[in-house]
Amino acid sequence: MAAFDPWDPDFLADPYPAYADLRARGRVQYYEPTNQWLVPQHADVSALLRDRRLGRTYQHRFSHEDFGRTAPPAEHEPFHTLNDHGMLDLEPPDHTRIRRLVSKAFTPRTVEGLKPYVARLAGELVDALVEKGGGDLLADVAEPLPVAVIAEMLGIPEADRGPLRPWSADICGMYELNPSEEVAAKAVRASVEFSDYLRELIAERRKHPGDDLVSGLIAAHDEGDRLTEQEMISTCVLLLNAGHEATVNATVNGWYALFRNPDQLATLRADHSLIPGAIEELMRYDTPLQLFERWVLDDIEVDGTTIPRGAEIAMLFGSANHDPAVFRDPERLDLTRADNPHISFSAGIHYCIGAPLARIELAASMTALLDRAPNLSLAAEPVRKPNFVIRGLEGLAVEAG
Repeated sequence: MAAFDPWDPDFLADPYPAYADLRARGRVQYYEPTNQWLVPQHADVSALLRDRRLGRTYQHRFSHEDFGRTAPPAEHEPFHTLNDHGMLDLEPPDHTRIRRLVSKAFTPRTVEGLKPYVARLAGELVDALVEKGGGDLLADVAEPLPVAVIAEMLGIPEADRGPLRPWSADICGMYELNPSEEVAAKAVRASVEFSDYLRELIAERRKHPGDDLVSGLIAAHDEGDRLTEQEMISTCVLLLNAGHEATVNATVNGWYALFRNPDQLATLRADHSLIPGAIEELMRYDTPLQLFERWVLDDIEVDGTTIPRGAEIAMLFGSANHDPAVFRDPERLDLTRADNPHISFSAGIHYCIGAPLARIELAASMTALLDRAPNLSLAAEPVRKPNFVIRGLEGLAVEAG
């Protein structure tokens, strides 16, 4: 029987049979290796994402000691300072205040206005891939597109963008389960370097404001909306990390799924009007963010089991997105699936603020690849990254001849 083991290469290659086993065994199960309660079913994950008895942090209500937790090691402090001041790891009222400011940059009109830029950039990247007859879809298209878009929104000069993806990858290593000291050291170093860079950028934008999000956050602060410099830095890092990690992995996971389901790829090639629904289905089918954690702020009960204050809940997005109680024939990739309430963008107050932009980027790259590389094919079996929480590939070699 398939076993839930987030460090097992076989599980990482295909976690979905193990999820089926978890769902069959009940609505909540304690997992000792990570000291977490696993929640595998769609209805529970969806409800708990909206439950205010849970939080992304507990420090707005409790000290580490009060909560029965040990403070992080002092040497990890730069990472936690950076992480803990971003809105994803804050609860109201701080979360509400920062999200309100950031949401001004993600209004439907603003995001819609980015469409021509995103489409043009996607076309240029795919043209370059086609011109050389193929390459690595991850490095040549999937990564540079969303990184460029969010960097453009933030106002990061093109010449400074090289370290952004490596910094992000190192920081995101800390979101895996039980990260090693080597992973932590990389995350700390990246946190310091990225923060130092943004501190300089903020100082420059104070002197010479531009039409960008960093300048907008500075202006909001100066107009009376309380936003510390650390909150600005943490917000920019969060937007860069969250603004491309899921999109990059959704792109390569999605195309790898299409190559393994040639009938669905043929259907998509024959009818490009399926692209919006295909994006939703591909994000459901092989979910880029497999797990999302919450702290239990007040005792809750799930299926007769009391989960006490101080516990941590791991909501399994990948499992929820394959729950047969919600999705008919969930193990089948179906680009024409009509009813698709996947939770790949989370839910509740922490619903992904960049989801509309991510959809535009995914649609732009898919459209460009279908139009300009109609015979795109897999050149070699990819290697999966040895990560569980953030699910992706090391690369995706393709031929575009």
